[in-house]
Parts: sequence; structure tokens; C-alpha cells
Amino acid sequence: MARLAARHNAPVEDVLLIAINLHGISSPLPRHRARVNVRLTTAPTVPWQVIVPLNAADSPFVLDEDTLLLAGEPVAAVERIDADEAVGGYFRNDGRAMTLNPNARSRCVGCGFCPNTLEAAADPRLSEQRAVRDLLTVLAHRHPLGSLTGLEEITVSTGCYEREQTAVDHMSDLRTLLDEFGIGARLGFLTSVLRSSKAFDTLARTASPFVLRLTAECFTRRDMMLKASKADLTRTEMPTVLRRALEAGLGTSFTYIAGLDDLTAMHSGVRDLAPYITEFPNVQVYQAHNRIMAGLRTGGAADLPFYLQARTMLEDLLGPTGLRPRGWECYRPLWYFAFGSEPLVAP
Repeated sequence: MARLAARHNAPVEDVLLIAINLHGISSPLPRHRARVNVRLTTAPTVPWQVIVPLNAADSPFVLDEDTLLLAGEPVAAVERIDADEAVGGYFRNDGRAMTLNPNARSRCVGCGFCPNTLEAAADPRLSEQRAVRDLLTVLAHRHPLGSLTGLEEITVSTGCYEREQTAVDHMSDLRTLLDEFGIGARLGFLTSVLRSSKAFDTLARTASPFVLRLTAECFTRRDMMLKASKADLTRTEMPTVLRRALEAGLGTSFTYIAGLDDLTAMHSGVRDLAPYITEFPNVQVYQAHNRIMAGLRTGGAADLPFYLQARTMLEDLLGPTGLRPRGWECYRPLWYFAFGSEPLVAP
């Protein structure tokens, strides 16, 4: 680990956490996926949450009660393990951000790399404003301060809006509800169905502040990897969509899964999107939960050096934008304690 870290100008802690995401954990617990809170032995003051399979029999990481071992040596203390259920909403960033699933994310199927079908489902399809209002009321009671008014960002994470107008209507209605609750948080929406200038102009009027988080995911083999409503957004159309959102005065970003494209395709795709983003993209380590998912990896992506090379390439591409990753925004990132030579978190 230390040699790899030095070769790629990365903290050994970052390399270790990327490796845990890549390989998962071998344990007696028969769970496909779980939310695992860890503190690295070399940086115990900083907690991290990783979402990984706990039944990865071939993983070099072994769970021994509340200790994570690598080659028999302790590398992290495990503080908590929760089932990775698809739920209606949960808090992040110490309660300053919230992820909201108002449209049954767990029912979204079709993308070959997505683990949602492995999750337990506890997130209903909320088609009426009253149901969303009830969900917000419940979440307010669960918030550490008993109120949602201090939220800075609400990310809507769902794959079940198949039509652009439906998505626009839901986001506009959600903003109306948030106003009722006195919540002025920025709305972030993970989607690929919002594409037209008309849609973005409407959202600028009815849902701002708003950031489009375009679900790019990959740049190659899209017809094989993605469900139809995502695959019909071509790689060459993606910069245009982001540009339209920018022109409407909205924030912009994208999601991308490292390990599906080769490094050349990744580089060229991110290069073309970078001029049109206002937020650092959500770049995730690809996790293969079964043999079929493992077969979707590009060459070399089963091994840790692939992701460290991707990390270096993306630092070169995205560094000049001035944008930097924030650890709470992504549970499978390529960056934890540092971005290149710049510290992100004090160990």
C-alpha cells in the first residue's frame, strides 16, 4: 500500500479506503451490501462510512469482530454496521445535507452495474404532495436539531422519472413543499431525463437554487450498461445538456463510475464535460457484487492501480477548475484526505 501510495502521490489512507471499496469485506455476515463506519488506525480521529459487500470471500480485508484486518494486521476499527436499505431519506454532512428518495429508487432497474436490486426496499413511491409532506415531517423529527430549516442541500436520488416533464413537475412541487417548511436548501437532482432548455428555464423559475447532477455513469458501451432512458443520452450530447443548464443559471455536475470505461475514454469524456460544471463531479469506484457485474469491468479495473491512475488523471483534468471533492458527497470516492498535494481533511 505504501509503495502504491508514493508512486501515485496519494496518502496511504486514501489508497486503503479505495481498496476497501474495490474489494469489499470478507466477514461471517451474509449481507450483499452494508453501510460500515470505520476509523483507520493511522488516522483514528476521522470517521468514514463505506458501503460495501460483507460477503466478499476473496477480499484481502477481513472483519474480525470490530476490527478490520489486512494480511492479519489491524487497519481500521469498525464502529457500526447497518443494512444498506433504500429508504425515503437520510442525513449527511452532520445534518447539513439530506438525500431524499421520493420516487422509489429501489424499484429502478435496468442498469447492469447498479446494486439497487440487491438492497432491501423501504422507500415508497410518493406520487402525491401529501405523501412527500408526511415524509418531510418524519425526517424533521429524526434530524439532530428537530428541524430541517438549517439544511444547505437536498439531493433527490432516484431513477424512476422516465419523462422530462414529470421530473420538472416533481422538482417544482418539491420546492413548493420546502417553502412551506421554511427550507431554503439548494435542490440537487441526479437524473439524465432533464435535457431541454425549456425544462431548465422552468426549473430556474420554480425550483432554484438548483443543481443538475447529470447521471453520465460511463462514456462507452452505454447501450449495454444502461437502461434505455439513460442510454439514449449520447456521450456527445452530455456537454450540451450541461451547457443548457448553465445558461439557465443552474448549478451543474455529473456522476461517473470509474472502472466501466478504459482510462482513455474516461479522460476524453471528463475533459469534454469539465468546462460546463460548477460542482466537483461524483466519481465512484465500481463495485462488482457478483460474477455478472465483474464481467462489466473494463480491462485492469479489477486491480487497485487502475483507480489510482484514474485518480491522477482526473486531478490533472479537474484541478484547473478550482473545484474539489467533498467527502460527504460520495461514499465510494477516489479522494479522502487529499486531492493531489492539497489536503482535504486533517488526519
